[in-house]
Amino acid sequence: MTIAIEVDNLQKTFTGKREVRALDGVSFAVQEGTVFGLLGPNGSGKTTAVRVLTTILRPDGGSARVLGNDVVKKAPLVRSLIGLAGQYAAVDENLTGRENLQMVGRLNHLPSPFVASRTVELLDQFMLTDAGDRPLKTYSGGMRRRLDLAAALVARPTVLFLDEPTTGLDPQSRNDLWEVIEQLVGGGTTVLLTTQYLEEADRLASTLAVLDHGKVIAEGTPMSMKASLGATVLEVGLSSIDDAQRTGTILDGLGQHAALVNGTMVEVTVDNGPQAAMVALRTLDADGIAPHTFNLREPSLDDVFLSLTGHRTEAEEPDEDANLTPRQQRRKKRLADLEQALPVQTGEYA
Repeated sequence: MTIAIEVDNLQKTFTGKREVRALDGVSFAVQEGTVFGLLGPNGSGKTTAVRVLTTILRPDGGSARVLGNDVVKKAPLVRSLIGLAGQYAAVDENLTGRENLQMVGRLNHLPSPFVASRTVELLDQFMLTDAGDRPLKTYSGGMRRRLDLAAALVARPTVLFLDEPTTGLDPQSRNDLWEVIEQLVGGGTTVLLTTQYLEEADRLASTLAVLDHGKVIAEGTPMSMKASLGATVLEVGLSSIDDAQRTGTILDGLGQHAALVNGTMVEVTVDNGPQAAMVALRTLDADGIAPHTFNLREPSLDDVFLSLTGHRTEAEEPDEDANLTPRQQRRKKRLADLEQALPVQTGEYA
């Protein structure tokens, strides 16, 4: 299968109050017509990787190619081939939905007839036809995110970058956006997705890479990652933190991985769930510990993430912004949004 995105030993360091090595030799490849998920804790380098791949940032070392084109040497061509929906909607709330899409088309120097027909098509695809002539300030959060994704698709990009596209959405709006992404991939679009929702990655991505401190610490399919933890997760709820700490120590050798203690909850992955559960109950009873809850379940990507990084996912802020003042952050975001809207599309539009 054709490789759509190639990343080889990518490096990026930010300097300021302190030096931040956002990307420290990141490498991965994305097959054409698939969804590739980038997971990682806050500051892991996910957003920085997307900004390099979309030509907003220049890397300090390594290389990256989109559809065979170097993102530094052929930046204008790369921008003509991609779409980007960032963490924040890059749309103008004083314009209508229709006007926002038309503005993106003009900024991309697309022919007026194509922009007009494409706008109608996208409003319909994203269920915004009835709201197309309303100012964006009247849109809900879910409607704004759908319009933002539609704006990234005006020029029919071959490769689409989605940086936490469903952050802040309610479950129904999130599900609606997932369905749209699945339709795009079904039509041949390649998607690189960063997300803080492991359910999202599990549903959409065929391959995942986990970033931590600027390095890829794991890569594979969602199924293979979950299988690496063991067959079953044993969850034990205790009435106090002290009991949880004692339980974690007691159950530490029950599975191949160390028991994880989170407040009054203890989790341990085991290969033989029922047998391990019986052993755990007998051992805890002998130590005078009475669990408040006791469950067996299948492992999830959240378990994988927790096992690899030591904590669960959380919303990611742009990696380099920790060194910027609030004013500099606002200016940087405006510049990034403008650059996102400026790629020049070439080729056929019909």
